[in-house]
Amino acid sequence: MNQEHAFIGRQPILNRQQQIIGYELLFRLNKEAVTADFSSDMQAGTNVLVNTISNMGTDWLVGNKIAFINVAESMLESNFLELLQPQRVVLEIVETTQPSPELLTRLADLRAQGFGIALDDFILTPQTAPMIEFANYIKLDIQQLGLAQVPALSKELRRHPILQVAEKVETKDEFKQCLDIGMDCFQGYYFAHPETLSAKVINPGYANILNLLNMLRNNAEIRDIENALKRDVALSFKLLRYINSAGFGLSCEIQSFRHAVTILGYQKLYRWLTLLLVTAGAETGSPPALLKTAVTRGRLVELLGAHLLDGQDKDNLFIVGMFSLLDVLLDMPMDNILETLILPESVSDALLFRTGIYGPFLELAEACEDPEMSEVPRLCEQLQITPDMLNKAHVQSLNWVEELGV
Repeated sequence: MNQEHAFIGRQPILNRQQQIIGYELLFRLNKEAVTADFSSDMQAGTNVLVNTISNMGTDWLVGNKIAFINVAESMLESNFLELLQPQRVVLEIVETTQPSPELLTRLADLRAQGFGIALDDFILTPQTAPMIEFANYIKLDIQQLGLAQVPALSKELRRHPILQVAEKVETKDEFKQCLDIGMDCFQGYYFAHPETLSAKVINPGYANILNLLNMLRNNAEIRDIENALKRDVALSFKLLRYINSAGFGLSCEIQSFRHAVTILGYQKLYRWLTLLLVTAGAETGSPPALLKTAVTRGRLVELLGAHLLDGQDKDNLFIVGMFSLLDVLLDMPMDNILETLILPESVSDALLFRTGIYGPFLELAEACEDPEMSEVPRLCEQLQITPDMLNKAHVQSLNWVEELGV
């Protein structure tokens, strides 16, 4: 299978503090290849992941994030694996793998090279038990097993020095139950799904930034904006930290807000305040993974539109991606939030309805976070985005967020 025909997606893996420790890299073949059988599917996908990672170099894995990659039995013998950085890669052994003596020898060899080993969708049987001693992680699909079955299996596995990962955790209640069971890591988009949206007023931590965003949209005087920032020292500090980070790529250090406006202009400054709005959630108890996902999404949406749109549209794409999780961050319905912000109609349409010039780019970024990735080929075709373009944008956005230090 040609690597031009597969798209990379991702799903974060979190620790008990809801911080991202790594990403499972997912793949989906394009529509011509959807009927391929599972093993060739897996082989093609793994080839793409390996090629992408090796071609992009090691930069994207800055920040000590780990890449979890599904490998079928045939791929375990592949010399592709030797191209990877073992210390940053966990090989997920899929549940269809037969634990033969040859396989166990290969797992021991891969462990000796420094690779992590995860047993995916694990069910304990006499046949699968011999693999446990070679594993660093065991992944339990809580939907397949049923939460009632997980405590006993988890207790049995705790006899081994292994991190247990709860997979397909889709609600906050499931997350809490898995925490109580003692699971070490969690996978699933429970943290990015709005539960009951209950907030009636916007948290003060966000209100100042919303006010500043509106002042910029209204072209307020620099001194008025400067005065508003001076009332929030922490905000000023964070703004300057982001602007001076490697992710922004400036050649000189920005010393003051007035200096920032002179160098950046209002439009660019607006984009950095959107970053502050999203990351203000760290002080208000939002899961760290949610903040990182929002920022990654902002950068990815911007990069996805780069071949068709430029200028102010690029900044609007960034804002659309960043703001797409505001309802979860602020615990309020999106339409209520947008009433407090002065935004172009095209941005509001994308956020509320996924329509207009920016909507499809946001849809594509969201589709990359879905383990099924079922909408990715259609949206890429609609937006004239090749798998290679998508995969590079995806990796670059992850790298950029790490450079920012979000």
